[in-house]
Amino acid sequence: MVARPQPEEFTGFESSYVARVPDGADVFEVLRGQSDQLQAILQNVWNDQAGRRPRPGQWSIKEVIGHIADQERIFAYRLLCIARGDKTPLPGYDQEAYVDGTDLNARSLAGLVEEFDRQRRANLLCFEALDEDEFTRVGTANDSLVTPRALLYLMAGHVMHHLESLQVDYNVGG
Repeated sequence: MVARPQPEEFTGFESSYVARVPDGADVFEVLRGQSDQLQAILQNVWNDQAGRRPRPGQWSIKEVIGHIADQERIFAYRLLCIARGDKTPLPGYDQEAYVDGTDLNARSLAGLVEEFDRQRRANLLCFEALDEDEFTRVGTANDSLVTPRALLYLMAGHVMHHLESLQVDYNVGG
């Protein structure tokens, strides 16, 4: 089991994501279950409904899922680089630019969910093979120090945040 990261392994801004992973939980079990949770929450959402923004300035459900998939890629790239000992400082990214840079609403909801699911499965295959030394290496991402194990918890907490948001803010699957 991968130990919970220490506060110095991630920024204060990210602490709410890490805190979402329950104490004593196996973070890999949490990660493994999230794709099924996402599919369950969205099972009664129509494709057309998922492509509409509820309010100006708020993402559609498809845009939320696209963002989750983009963030999964970014967390995974950072995690792999740092775990492999790459000392190159990794850039931040603008989530709004990523969502605005493509028409996620033209895609199918099922396709977006499948994309996330496949990414997550590939990430699990890679990251479950890492050892303690690899998980505790320190790197720089977005001008902040971070460890691979912190990124693993951030991946889980980020999706937990959006699962809750879909239920509360979008009133789906609740």
